[in-house]
Amino acid sequence: MSVSVNMPQLGESVTEGTITRWLKNVGDHVTADEPLVEISTDKVDTEIPSPVTGVILSLSALEDDVVAVGGELAVIGEESEVGSSAPAPTTPAPAAAEAAPEVVPVDVIPEPAVFEEVAAAPAPNNETGNGNETVISLPALGESVTEGTITRWLKAVGDTVAVDEPLVEISTDKVDTEIPAPAAGILISIAAPEDSVIEVGAELGRIGSQVGSPAAVPPTPAAPTPAATTPAPVTPAPAPTAPTPAPAQTASAQSESGEDAIGGYVTPLVRRLASETGVDLTKVAGTGAGGRITKADVLGAVGNQPVSAAAIAPSAKPAPASTPAPARPAPAAPTGPVPGTTEKLSRLRKVIAERMVESLRVSAQLTTVVEVDVTRITALRNRVKTSFEQREGVKLTFMPFFVKAAVEALKQYPQVNASIDMAAGTVTYFSSENIGIAVDTERGLLVPVVHNAGELNIAGISRRIADLAERTRTGKVSPDDLSGGTFTVTNTGSRGALFDTPIVNQPQVAILGTGAVVKRPIVVTDDSGQDVIAIRSMVYLALSYDHRLVDGADAARFLNTMKSRLEEAAFDAELGL
Repeated sequence: MSVSVNMPQLGESVTEGTITRWLKNVGDHVTADEPLVEISTDKVDTEIPSPVTGVILSLSALEDDVVAVGGELAVIGEESEVGSSAPAPTTPAPAAAEAAPEVVPVDVIPEPAVFEEVAAAPAPNNETGNGNETVISLPALGESVTEGTITRWLKAVGDTVAVDEPLVEISTDKVDTEIPAPAAGILISIAAPEDSVIEVGAELGRIGSQVGSPAAVPPTPAAPTPAATTPAPVTPAPAPTAPTPAPAQTASAQSESGEDAIGGYVTPLVRRLASETGVDLTKVAGTGAGGRITKADVLGAVGNQPVSAAAIAPSAKPAPASTPAPARPAPAAPTGPVPGTTEKLSRLRKVIAERMVESLRVSAQLTTVVEVDVTRITALRNRVKTSFEQREGVKLTFMPFFVKAAVEALKQYPQVNASIDMAAGTVTYFSSENIGIAVDTERGLLVPVVHNAGELNIAGISRRIADLAERTRTGKVSPDDLSGGTFTVTNTGSRGALFDTPIVNQPQVAILGTGAVVKRPIVVTDDSGQDVIAIRSMVYLALSYDHRLVDGADAARFLNTMKSRLEEAAFDAELGL
């Protein structure tokens, strides 16, 4: 009796996986728990074992295919069923893939890119010598992302590309990222010009073994060739000037299959992780099938070897011995807008503008402000900040205290941690406190989310904020990090502002603005009951809220709950004191 091998659940938010490599073929005998196939997702890189002992009758998904959780991967049966399985409508087994270079999926934030290998048979001109063409598709860039805008093509038609080399920049309302090449070869066509908006799964372009004749290149308007990379629109005519395919094949022969001096196949996910962490894969002992290096092997090697320049940028070509390494000048300081010029709005700025106006249009917003004495917190920080940084690896700022106090207040006033749907006539009170933290970047304001902040202490909040802020500013934040917020905190005081009136981040109903902590003379009551003037550390907290759901009294109670918690400054246990 045959048994179906299905894609297992590989994490709470994982809905699909990419077939990285089949370890067995149709007709192979397998035993229970023996690794069958390697799977790559945005969360994990793993092997799927055989559920039973038997013979592989068919493979339901090829390498590079994306399979949903629960989808069929293969069918295993008994020896007697081998003959009867021949008519099964199964796509060619990986053996057929040996006739063409392997196309390796690329790990693009936050999910692996989906690439489809298509035969070049439909090309009307068979004299071009084209082998297989690889379609470059727009990958899924987040659960709620359905389309992306082509910001800039980094390669032009006729350019030679290597596996994982950035091809095109994509901008969405969640994240800006680069789409790498799924295979080595030559960019033979561009299907989407700059500034065009395309849906997830749509074709961006194609990579082939060489540039074909005009008839072999899919008809696309001259506009697809970006002006930023070539001085004039590119037509198939300049193809003879393109680099010959031989060097590309030679240079990328190792990277196409993922095998090189490492001694075995390494998935793109593992290669990227090794590159980001500075791990030299040639010095890592693999624990996967056949000695393959896994994600766990790389994580285990982090910190056990020095970071080298080659490990950080393995694809970079070393400078000739006779030439100094200064091939690229140091980047100049960031420049702002140039007075007297007109330029297009960036995709992110358009999204910010639209959402801010929409927020004011659909909700009744106003702001309540309180003044808080944080002198005790200042003293606490000064006492523990050195040991805290040594222990936790991040600096102790005021922000975690504000977030912690806000989270505790949200538990008491759930109407501030909610969402209202006027069309449905409903209010949703969230069961967890997912705090968005507004981060100022060169591209604009982004709001990554500290999920389940109510379960974290001051140290946990500090680490999470530092990690999210760093990855947001360096463009490494994922769409999942930018979604799911239920309440937002924006630190306008980081630039010296005393307070402002922030706009609510829809569909939330409130946002907290924290001003600059400044020393001021304040009238206080001493131990004897006398009013005296003292120098205190003061801060303004401004809560903007949707008056459709939150009343002014609710806002005042919420802020005064925060005020009492912060002025009491009873955070010793939170800090391990």
